[in-house]
Amino acid sequence: MLKILLANNFYGSSAPSGETQVLEVERSLLLKNGHEIVEYYRHSDEIRDKGIAGTLQGAVATPWNPFAAGAIRKLVNESKPNILHVHNTFPLLSPSVFKAVGTRAARVLTLHNYRLFCPAAIPMRDNQVCTECIDRKTVWPSIRHGCYRGSRLATIPLATNVALHRGLGTWRNQVDAYIALTEFQRELMINAGLPAELVHVKPNFYPGKPTVVPWDKRNRCVVFAGRLTVEKGVESLVRAWIGWGVSAPELRIIGDGDLRQMLEALASSAPQVPIRFLGQLAGDAAQAEIASSQLLVLPSECYEGFPMVVREAFAFGTPAAVSGIGPLPSIIRSGENGVVFEPGNPESLLNTIRSLWESPGELERLARGARRSFDALYTEEENYRILMDIYRQATEVSSQRKVF
Repeated sequence: MLKILLANNFYGSSAPSGETQVLEVERSLLLKNGHEIVEYYRHSDEIRDKGIAGTLQGAVATPWNPFAAGAIRKLVNESKPNILHVHNTFPLLSPSVFKAVGTRAARVLTLHNYRLFCPAAIPMRDNQVCTECIDRKTVWPSIRHGCYRGSRLATIPLATNVALHRGLGTWRNQVDAYIALTEFQRELMINAGLPAELVHVKPNFYPGKPTVVPWDKRNRCVVFAGRLTVEKGVESLVRAWIGWGVSAPELRIIGDGDLRQMLEALASSAPQVPIRFLGQLAGDAAQAEIASSQLLVLPSECYEGFPMVVREAFAFGTPAAVSGIGPLPSIIRSGENGVVFEPGNPESLLNTIRSLWESPGELERLARGARRSFDALYTEEENYRILMDIYRQATEVSSQRKVF
């Protein structure tokens, strides 16, 4: 069995992320299969309450944190893991941890977003997909446009991080395997500069095999679960429902975010249209809503990684309607386990879902297809097999680096 050092920078506790869920289920999967786990974690809460001093600390640490590097080096020397598996280095770990480990353990990095080459992490600017920094292999556009939090000053540490490690060759020489969540993400990151032979695809998975709620026992509703932010396309979703009118099925919106107040005001302008805002629910409660609904809708207007709600929907046998952007059309195969509509287009969203809703037999057929997709691709057994193969290949690359 392997000894695996898991390293991660958790974001603020007030903003739980899909990355945290992935880390937790993978950790449980490794323990279940008899592997030994060593952990090194940092939390953004460490700097969040320090005001300007915390902001400066995070900015300085983002490109290179010698203290985190030293701590990782010491831990590797003491525990002698076979694998270092990093999920997120921003802002307090920094990519310095990879060089600190060297070839004493095979180094693996999961690509939960596009931050290695996009300072904003999500390739989006002015509410539109933007891959200028990725395509041109330069960070100057991100600084010019202030892509991180709309601020040039806030963008500089992240842009420095991208430029520094591109220049140092960190991503070619200091990581032995990358885990992309989809083939779409893999190709984009290879085009940005990652070595093709080091980038592997392993989607997110759902642990166990949950019981599927019988179709005739489900609520006649459609569920959205996610952040209420611009890139998630929730405004297009609400506008589509208002266009549908009083005959629409109930739309249940799970989550919170910057747009919630505006979206609630928009929905209240058509009080007869069945739209409910459920707020941020605990994981089990949110999954219960997805499991008992007849459709999940994901109207994203940005490049996603692999949305956790999709793997949940498939596990519960709930079909999905998604926007045709980034990796989503390859995860949701239209006519097999869901449907696809045009991103940022409320009319396309409305027409696609209404047509499906008016064909209940088709909706139920897609539900069966969703569960088949889970059984074939997204179980813990299949995911474990893929992960072990990636670890094996990373170990081989690390061993070859030792020779030279």
